[in-house]
Amino acid sequence: MQDISVSALNTTVLWWTFLLSLCFGAVMHRTQFCSMGSVADIVNFRDWTRMRMWTLAIATAMLGTSLLAAFGFINTDQTIYTTNRVLWLSALVGGVMFGFGMVLASGCGSKTLVRMGAGSLKALVVFIMLAIGAYATLRGITAEARVFGLDRIAVVLAGPQDLPSILARHTGIGRPTWLLALGVGPALALGAWSIWPREARSPRHLLGGIGIGGLVVALWWVSGHLGYLAESPLTLQHAYIGSVGNHMESFTFVAPLAYTLSWFLMYSDASNVLNIGIVSVFGVVAGAALHALATRRFRWEGLAGLEDTANHLVGGLLMGIGGVTAMGCTIGQGITGVSTLSITSWIALASIIAGGVLGVKYQAWRLDRVG
Repeated sequence: MQDISVSALNTTVLWWTFLLSLCFGAVMHRTQFCSMGSVADIVNFRDWTRMRMWTLAIATAMLGTSLLAAFGFINTDQTIYTTNRVLWLSALVGGVMFGFGMVLASGCGSKTLVRMGAGSLKALVVFIMLAIGAYATLRGITAEARVFGLDRIAVVLAGPQDLPSILARHTGIGRPTWLLALGVGPALALGAWSIWPREARSPRHLLGGIGIGGLVVALWWVSGHLGYLAESPLTLQHAYIGSVGNHMESFTFVAPLAYTLSWFLMYSDASNVLNIGIVSVFGVVAGAALHALATRRFRWEGLAGLEDTANHLVGGLLMGIGGVTAMGCTIGQGITGVSTLSITSWIALASIIAGGVLGVKYQAWRLDRVG
């Protein structure tokens, strides 16, 4: 393949990413898909309806990703979630930080982008703080604590940490069989639980759960199949076109926000190019904006006062630092990472939920004090 073909493939991958992200933003805005809201509903009202939408998205993503991997369309070993190091402490600490921060900031990274598209200036403040915190934890001052502190405490395995790979190494059964057993069966069971109550089978909930999960699978296919080169003419090695770090990618909304802010700040730098993460940020904001305008739900929203401002500043910063430390957010680890059946992703998901519960209880405590 000639260089010009690689360039054309990169353009194709990024356009597909933008279109899928456009749908992602529109579906989130249409269905009010919100991970933070689902946790708050359970803590405050014992209402599991929105949580079932989230678990339906997880089930859909697990099912689709496992099928693609089992039949050889993608290789889930080639992701940041399935390395041989189980970063359990980073996932625990970072997940709790992210979960607590998303409550203070009125939503996670993806929700922040959707709210921005719908006219929220609050969300713009969160976006900036999240991006700064994320970039500092990727390459700046807080990266020192992450790389030389938390990330060093890990369980190192003999190969990839996804459950099918682990079981394949210790049994005589091949990885594709384990992908079908552990990905398809549990996904169907979780999906059935997710839609068991009548209210969880409404068109809005089905669109939110199946739509978000299906879009995660679709971007896995774009990045891991359409954008995959077994031998790049530039490096003579395998390559995932449009990715960061030469890994297969799907939706996640922490590091991409940092890359987006950097892209704006360093626009004239020739080495500063668009990638899947940056384009997905643009697409989600645009999709939410188009849907908000089409349904007349676009509203300008500002910060309410000093405490509201402080909460959104601190919440955004906690999400940026915590999200990079945990290697993902409620979407990045909670759906995309979990769909690979990664051990670290499950730890991060549980920690994010725990942090969210703490955040909701903290807010209730603050309201009691004020009252």
